[in-house]
Amino acid sequence: MIVLFRRWVTFAWVSLLITVGVSCGQSTQNQLNRSAAEVRNCAEDQVVSPKEEADLRRAIRADEKRQRIEAIMQQKVREGLNGNVLIAQKGIVLYKHCFGFSHFEKNARDSLVAQSKFQLASLSKTFTAVAVLKLQELGKINFTDSIQQFYPDFPYHGITVRDLLSHRSGLPNYVYSFDDSMKVNYYRKNPKIPTNADIMHWFATVKPTPKRYNVPGRGFSYNNTNYMVLAAIVEKVTKQPFEEYLRRSIFLPLGMHDTYVATTKNDSINQYRTAGYQWNRRIPKDYFDDVVGDKGVYSTIDDLFRWYRALNGDCLLSRKTLAEAFVPRSFEKKGAKNYGYGFRMQLNALNQPEFIYHTGWWKGYNTMFWFSPKDEYVIIILGNRFNRTVYGIKELINVLHDNDKPITEDVSGEVEI
Repeated sequence: MIVLFRRWVTFAWVSLLITVGVSCGQSTQNQLNRSAAEVRNCAEDQVVSPKEEADLRRAIRADEKRQRIEAIMQQKVREGLNGNVLIAQKGIVLYKHCFGFSHFEKNARDSLVAQSKFQLASLSKTFTAVAVLKLQELGKINFTDSIQQFYPDFPYHGITVRDLLSHRSGLPNYVYSFDDSMKVNYYRKNPKIPTNADIMHWFATVKPTPKRYNVPGRGFSYNNTNYMVLAAIVEKVTKQPFEEYLRRSIFLPLGMHDTYVATTKNDSINQYRTAGYQWNRRIPKDYFDDVVGDKGVYSTIDDLFRWYRALNGDCLLSRKTLAEAFVPRSFEKKGAKNYGYGFRMQLNALNQPEFIYHTGWWKGYNTMFWFSPKDEYVIIILGNRFNRTVYGIKELINVLHDNDKPITEDVSGEVEI
């Protein structure tokens, strides 16, 4: 029997915190009072003996799986994948590789390395959700709080924090709600792209069309406005910019030193920062790039592996609080796919999460973060030249499941902002 240090969490899954060599280029009150060092150690690799590691690798057939994963990834590269990949099981990194370039311009073409930072797009919502859950755990936010408790002038009433977290607010999407003339007039008076505070001001002073997609709480409707508003609420509660709160409460405590928010002013974010492309055309800075919470986090495959270990290691939140994120909350449509608080999931026959994940797309970037509580694996794929192969992970899942119950249905996830 292999005996290793394990941390048990919601749904009785575990995360064994080990890592091995890589192939990329190098370039509760007690819970609330944990020191930064304790939190960081919680998400870091745990040292095991060579024999324990060898036994575990043999038990999961790591070398065989690595070879099969390599063949799958090479096919994805032939189909246009440009990005970084990390796949691990029971804490063992089975596969880690970098394919392609950070930039495609002839005078700036540089190969991707493990430290390359990618815009996570909607995968950023996982961080926003945990940030809100931390404040809820501290008693600074309640799930039943209305938006007006933080922004009294917000024009839509009857919407709670819980509605925002679970995409049940009925709000219109801010990206499409304000006509072009309004944006032009705003930019003339304020020659900068808008922030969350600006969008909240727009909602308070302009009547966006349509007024609302749905009645609050009536149904699930995936909408970036929800997480933009949540980030604005975090700023109001903490009296800090959203990026500063994430940095101090999540990134630094977990040792995620290569993870930033797009609005971060520190120039270190630009080191190993990639650009987003549609084919070989670089996509310029977007008008809504500084609106965050729904998107905007930049990170690396290694930092996201640390994020996975933190979620599985009881590091940032109590088990009870984290469990809230993984409760399915959108049963209007029949099927396995569902949404909790900031995390998508696919359910088993008992309506329990079999897979937990989030995908993303924003201006050339597309991302996949997928893990299995039962079989203890994670798939991380970050791309900076849009290619749908990022979302096609059925073959990878079958490898990690040892083909005992082959996955036949579509598990690729939605393409999202």
